[in-house]
Order: sequence, then C-alpha cells, then structure tokens
Amino acid sequence: MCGILAVLGCSDTSLAKRSRIIELSRRLRHRGPDWSGLHCYEDCYLAHQRLAIVDPASGDQPLYNEDKTIVVTVNGEIYNHKELRAKLKNHQFRTGSDCEVIAHLYEEYGEDFVDLLDGMFSFVLLDTRDKSFIAARDAIGITPLYVGWGLDGSTWFASEMKALSDDCERFMSFLPGHIYSSKNGGMRRWYNPPWFSEHIPSTPYDALFLREAFENAVIKRLMTDVPFGVLLSGGLDSSLVAAVASRHLSEVKSATQWGSRLHTFCVGLKGSPDLKAAREVADYLGTIHHEFHFTVQEGIDALEEVIYHIETYDVTTIRASTPMFLMSRKIKSLGVKMVLSGEGSDEIFGGYLYFHKAPNKEEFHQETCRKIKALHLYDCLRANKSTSAWGLEARVPFLDKNFINISMDIDPEWKMIRPGRIEKWVLRNAFDDDQKPYLPKHILYRQKEQFSDGVGYSWIDGLKDHANDHVSDAMMMHANYVYPENTPTTKEAYYYRTIFEKFFPKNAARLTVPGGPSVACSTAKAVEWDAAWLKNLDPSGRAALGVHAAAYEEVQEKIGGVEDSSSMNGFSQKLQEDAMVATAAPTAV
Repeated sequence: MCGILAVLGCSDTSLAKRSRIIELSRRLRHRGPDWSGLHCYEDCYLAHQRLAIVDPASGDQPLYNEDKTIVVTVNGEIYNHKELRAKLKNHQFRTGSDCEVIAHLYEEYGEDFVDLLDGMFSFVLLDTRDKSFIAARDAIGITPLYVGWGLDGSTWFASEMKALSDDCERFMSFLPGHIYSSKNGGMRRWYNPPWFSEHIPSTPYDALFLREAFENAVIKRLMTDVPFGVLLSGGLDSSLVAAVASRHLSEVKSATQWGSRLHTFCVGLKGSPDLKAAREVADYLGTIHHEFHFTVQEGIDALEEVIYHIETYDVTTIRASTPMFLMSRKIKSLGVKMVLSGEGSDEIFGGYLYFHKAPNKEEFHQETCRKIKALHLYDCLRANKSTSAWGLEARVPFLDKNFINISMDIDPEWKMIRPGRIEKWVLRNAFDDDQKPYLPKHILYRQKEQFSDGVGYSWIDGLKDHANDHVSDAMMMHANYVYPENTPTTKEAYYYRTIFEKFFPKNAARLTVPGGPSVACSTAKAVEWDAAWLKNLDPSGRAALGVHAAAYEEVQEKIGGVEDSSSMNGFSQKLQEDAMVATAAPTAV
C-alpha cells in the first residue's frame, strides 16, 4: 500500500505551504517507506509515499501522461493493467507501473473509465489543461480514502485521516465505488452491480463456476515483483486462499523470482485455536510456515499505537486489528512486502454465526448486501491499516469484483444454513474435491471463528478486564454527556474512545466511525432476528448463543433455552457432524 495526499485550490502557494504539505505527507510514510514524491502546479499539490510492489525500479509517483499535463497519485494495484495497456496502443508509457494506465485511460475516455479498472485503488488525478480534478475509490473500499475541505476553499484527499484532520474544517470517509469530479461539483457512484439494489437473485448454484471464479481472483493477485505470502489463520477463508495460491504459484512470474513454495503466517496467543489449525493446514499444503506468538499484555501495550493507525474506536475492529498489527511488524522484518488475506467471504456468503438465525432467504440476502456495503468501515479498514502501519500490503481475493458479482447472483436459498448444511456451505462444497483435495475435510468444514476470537479467547477477556480497571462506573454514568455521538455502552468501548479522542478530537473524526447495536458482527437490523441477543450485545462470535461452541457461559446461564455449556457444545458438535454428512451429498453443478 502507498499513501496519497492531494490538496487542490489552496489560497496559499508559498514555500511554507509546500513545506506543510510535505510535513503532512510524512504522516503517511509508514504506508510507503520506499520513496516520496510531490508534484506542484499553481495552487494544487499531489503528494505520494510509495510502497514499491510492481516495477520497484521505475514506478515512482506521481505518474503522468506523455506531455505531463495529466498528473495522478495512486494507492493500489490494477490487476488488469496489461490488458488495458494493450487497448491504449497510441499511448506511450514511461514506467512498468500498473497504475500508470490511469493517466492514459483518462486521456482516452475522460472521467468514465473507472469501471474498466480491475483492482483495489484510491487515486486523485489533476488535469492541468483546465485545472479540473477527479478522485475515485475502488468498488468495495479495500483501500482507504478521506475527503476534506479547508476554510480557504481548498479540497483535500488523503489515504488516512491523520494527514488532513488538522488542516480541514470538515472531512469524511470517501464513499467506496464513487468518483468525485470538480467539473460536476460533487460525488457520484460509478460502481453499480446488480446486487447493490438488494433485489433477491434466482440464479442456481454452480459449484465449479464459483470455484473457477475464486481461483482466478487469487491468481491475478499473485502479480508482484517483491517477496509475498499468505495470512493463514487455519479457518476456511484463509486456508482456501493459501490452498489456491500454493496450487497455482508455479504458473506465475513471481515463482521464478521468489520460489514456488508459498510462505504462510499466523499469529495468536500460545495454545490458541488459530495456531493449531494454521499449522495443520500449512503442513498439509507444504508451505514455509511462520508462527508468531503474542501475550495479552503485549497486545494491551500496543493499543494506543493501533488506534492511531487504524483511526477508529469500533470495538471489534480494535480487537482484531491488534494481533494483525503485531503480526505485520514481524512479517515485514522478514523482508516480505505483500500478503494475501481472506477478508470478505463472511459478508458475501453469510458466514458469521448470527446468520444461523436468518428467518428467510430474503433477509439473509439483504443482510449480506448491507455487510458488503459496510466493509470499508470494518474489515477492509482493519486489513489495510493494520498491515500498512508497517509498510505491508494486504490483497483480498474474495473482494474481487467478478467473484462478488457471481457469488451475489446465487439464489440465497443455497446460502441459508439448514440441518446438514453449515454456514458458507456453497463455498465449502465448491472446494470439496475428493480427486484433488484442496484441504482436509475437517478444515474445510471447521466452524467459523472470528479473528479476534481465534487468536485466543483470553485475548478479548483480557481486554475487558483491562478496560474495567481503567473505566469507573461513574465514568459510564456520564458517558452520554461526554460522548453524545455514538455513546459507548461498555467500559471497553469507553476506553477505546478516550484513546481515539486524544489523537482525533474533532467532531468530523468521530462521525467517520459507525455505531449501533451488534451481536457477533451483525448489523443493527439483524439483531432483531433473535430477542435473546438484545441481552447480549457483543461483537464477538461467542455472543452467537445457541451456535458457537464456546459461547459466553455466563450469559447462557441467564437466558432461557440454553441450559448449560454442555448442551451448547452438543449443539455445535451436531452442526459439525451434519456438515460432514453433507459432504456425501451430490454436488450441485
């Protein structure tokens, strides 16, 4: 990942202003430690901090068209850049950078080229011929982008809030799948897939078609000129990413540079579920596996730094970001600059455990749509900023545009969790190949484990205990006066909020963070699916009472219908057994 900062229409064009832009751009250097660039044109500044992944030798930014009248600063990867270059035969390219096509596409098609890009990206483009500019963000919001406005009439764009929050009167998260045009005076959505309307699809499930789409999504993300690997938790999603990458690695250019044996990485407390499962998957796939341990205290000690980097006070995001932040530092120390990760699958296929309670296929599908639309505020933010804090790039194959379209076009009846059909069955079944197995059966049908839980259950318990020691009952009584927007309802949430406010005290910063009730990562709407959840609002997967094998015991004892933890574990064991039986059923193709 790179860091971009653009300031357009400044009233001050002095050397002091240039120095200020350089100073603010430095706040993003963790995202791109390899090189810094700045282009100034009259009252416009485009700055860039580069993480060199493709064409490290000549791809420094900002990038230009042939006569340098078009200037662009980009954070991201354009996976289909070679195909796009082939369409731009009348254009001359200066570098091998995948992002250079953006300047030439604009020259060729004007503002309506963004949908041609297959990748993850945030960019700002300045047309010096008429001093117009555009900014755009990828379809789902894999890469972060903020927009702000100065009192002098200037417009600001930055990869992270910290680069513009001090100098803008107002700022906000730039909406995914949107383009901002100075000519049209505002923002419009360029990404308009069929699923966005939340209309219920009716296409039959085709397992092989789904498998092929995902394999293609993984293969295209192996485009790199630097060492890379896969984040492997041992859960279904990361294991499938590792299995596909390992299977096809020898076919891509990067294998000749870095070897055909995949590197995998896992983090957790000693004895955690993820460490054990990841080791088993790594042994099965024959990867070079790196296992990192952290303690609860080490995680707590990192909290302030984590919140500064991820720029949120959302509880579940902070819980999951901290181990990912610690792991990213270790990975970067090994010389690795890019990793593949498994974010997005649970939103697309209804993999969170609360989906067990979806009342019908219509509500199931609508909830998946809501979850995908909100990814930029949660898992995409976590995956990007936790890794970028150490100059590491995370790529997410499940959020491939084509794969999402195919997956979201499946009749949601196939995704519904039924007796004998575990969550994400359509995905598990697609990779259940007896002739050439991708994964061992028990891994392929392992119950969903949220990352913040899988690194070790005592991690979340330790965070709660720490917050209880630092936030008093009196502080909680006055929480709605101190924090009237998104008032924290738990001591843990209050503790994170105090840290966030120290770094980002403006009201505009508070408003970039979503709120509302949640259970096991649900939206507020899905909380209505089970009345018992209203008594147990917690984003951990263990809050999915009646579903998770290690659900919170103290709550189970209080809520009728779940008598004790042994009956809970029995229920979960039955789900696992049913899932294994389902593997014997005919595959729908």
